[in-house]
Amino acid sequence: MQLKKYTDYALRVLMFAGSKEGGALANKKEISEVFHISENHLGKIIHELSRLGLIETIRGRSGGIRLAEAPRDINIGSVVRAMEDNFHLLECFDCGSSYCVLTPACRLKQALHEALAAFFQVLDGYTLEDLLDNRGELRKLMGLS
Repeated sequence: MQLKKYTDYALRVLMFAGSKEGGALANKKEISEVFHISENHLGKIIHELSRLGLIETIRGRSGGIRLAEAPRDINIGSVVRAMEDNFHLLECFDCGSSYCVLTPACRLKQALHEALAAFFQVLDGYTLEDLLDNRGELRKLMGLS
């Protein structure tokens, strides 16, 4: 299983915004420079994170983004679920397009369902605050200190 870059970048945006001190605003340009992501692509990600209520956007010359919730209230499993559009690990996960002759008796599907549930159980145990517990080191790596 592989998450989309879109999800990866969304998590990076949240980590960057959560690493800013005292509610300082982050902006697209600095995030783009730190992670080498196009500003255009970041704009789409920021729009989606804002739509989900995870970040606030402040318009204008001195605008930017900041977390809309405390990092302890942002669940990583929920973010991943919101950013990914499907978790069809195999053809048979999508009932509308499964043509595998083994589907009626196959146990692989059940094993993968259990694995996916375990994956989310782990992610659901983490918040953004957990990912930022080494905030000082992250700030240095992102050039924020």
